[in-house]
Amino acid sequence: MSITAIRTALATNLGTISGLRTAAEIPDLPNPPIAVVSLDSVTYDQAYAKGMTTYTFTVTVIVGRSAEREAQRKLDGYISTGANSIKNAVESDKTLGGNAYDCRVVSMNSVGSVTISDTTYLAADFTVTVIAN
Repeated sequence: MSITAIRTALATNLGTISGLRTAAEIPDLPNPPIAVVSLDSVTYDQAYAKGMTTYTFTVTVIVGRSAEREAQRKLDGYISTGANSIKNAVESDKTLGGNAYDCRVVSMNSVGSVTISDTTYLAADFTVTVIAN
């Protein structure tokens, strides 16, 4: 399996959320609201004959300037299990278009500020585990 294909498939699943932009690669200047997919770690040889690899990705959701009141409400919608849920969108196709055996959002790790080019945004990080070969 290709890491690029998995990252792209994750971005495609996230793109099912209305109004949320996605990036399969880290952009120079993100345009919120945006979900950015990045590779965190790879654990090899999880089964005999190198039959399974575990990939851990971070999906960073940047919603808007941290001073905006609407930013927190928008982020709450992405964290929840409702219509704009990051978890539901990622897991809408657990095989990621045939690029994985399984994927799942295992946690939302942090909510906080992130500064990009002198602008401070409100963001949240989600951990996604992908099982592939």
